[in-house]
Amino acid sequence: MAAAKVLLLVPVLLLVSVGTFALLQLGPGDPVVAVLGETGTAEDYERVREQMGLDEPPVQRYLDWLGGVVRGDLGQNLVPPIEDVSDRLMRAFPVNLELAFLAIVMALVLAVPLAMWSAYRPGGRADRWIAAGTVGIISVPSFLLGLVLLLAFAINVRVFPLGQWARPTEAGLGENLLHAFLPALTLALAEAPVFARLLRGDLIATLREDFILAARAKGMPSWHIMLREALRPSSFSLVTLAGVSVGRLLGGTILVEAVFTLPGVGSVIINAAQNNDYKLVQGGVLLIAAVYLLLNLAVDVLYGFLDPRVRRRHV
Repeated sequence: MAAAKVLLLVPVLLLVSVGTFALLQLGPGDPVVAVLGETGTAEDYERVREQMGLDEPPVQRYLDWLGGVVRGDLGQNLVPPIEDVSDRLMRAFPVNLELAFLAIVMALVLAVPLAMWSAYRPGGRADRWIAAGTVGIISVPSFLLGLVLLLAFAINVRVFPLGQWARPTEAGLGENLLHAFLPALTLALAEAPVFARLLRGDLIATLREDFILAARAKGMPSWHIMLREALRPSSFSLVTLAGVSVGRLLGGTILVEAVFTLPGVGSVIINAAQNNDYKLVQGGVLLIAAVYLLLNLAVDVLYGFLDPRVRRRHV
């Protein structure tokens, strides 16, 4: 079953690459102008166009690029500085990967206790306050949250550094986490309210099940029932949403990258799209799509460990 799902990823990625290439061809801009500017002669433009391979028909250029992808080669970007697309993306992708997983961990750390507290007495004072707080945070755009956190903790209080990204291999893990904390928290604050509301609803439904009533009748303490009996069967929807959110955050952090000046994949793709550097854009989109699909596949596999009924259906 897992092998069949892996095979289904191929046509999806193919459609993503075709759609990305077609959109780039329809959009304005010319990588030759990005290289020479607007002062070059017609002969200069034609010479550079031939060097870039842009004199070939679009279909042929796409097939040449696809042939390289099949061989594991994403080619070189078109606009200087010229380098392998895979090298450029591999420098940027760890930023997104770290931010996405830190954000999901932070969101779960915030959401799970809030959901359990809220579901303990639905309609109570705590539940109402938590509901109001989650709705309020959801209504604030992530870039605005980032600006507020940046102003409060990096400029006014100066608890966290203000500046460029610090890679763990260069500045050390501690310095890296200091730079990553506020961007990850910005993303987490946008995800945690959704996680909390979803888990709250599932917990309330689970707490009405017969096996929970039986546990109460046996005199089990409330914390034991909530943690050991109700939380696991209530987490299926949360696991799905968390997995989807990781995939989305890997390519959807462009606003947060802009606020905190982070060298992530989103920034690379936007800059490449502005220069119509289709090889770099296609490579970045393909990378994000592949990771997103693989994470969704991982969530399906994880379901089998959480719910034995799912595992039996796949046997």
